[in-house]
Amino acid sequence: MMAEGEAGMEEADLHQAEAAAGDMKVSAGARIVVAVPWGRREVGPERDADVPEPRPRGRIPRIARLLALAHHIQHLLDTRVVASQTELARLAKISTARCTQIMNLLVLAPDIQEEILFLAPVCKGRAAITKKKLKPVLATLVWDEQRRRWAEVKQRQL
Repeated sequence: MMAEGEAGMEEADLHQAEAAAGDMKVSAGARIVVAVPWGRREVGPERDADVPEPRPRGRIPRIARLLALAHHIQHLLDTRVVASQTELARLAKISTARCTQIMNLLVLAPDIQEEILFLAPVCKGRAAITKKKLKPVLATLVWDEQRRRWAEVKQRQL
């Protein structure tokens, strides 16, 4: 013999199944049983592994974009997509001098380039590091000297 609670569950399941099947003849005294999780919720929202992290607000500093462009131009030259910087300047409708200025960013020490590429986005006003402020760093080809000058620039600006 079934206990009273079990019979009630069975009856509710039956009514629920009938309602789901499209038969709307559910008696007035029917009970619907819904499972409610009573455990504590974890702190913070759940994130799916497939959902990317939200992008930080602001814009990428111009110097970081120029350095990324210099790397792209170098890739185009290395893969022979364009024959020379002169041809690239003509195609991009910029002067050869401007193309050379952009390409000169590649003489920076790799760790300085990395720091520039990962500068914080600019949310308001101007970027702290500009091409003009990098001039003393670019004036030497010796990486140790560049690092010393870069530290000075960062100390003044950031």
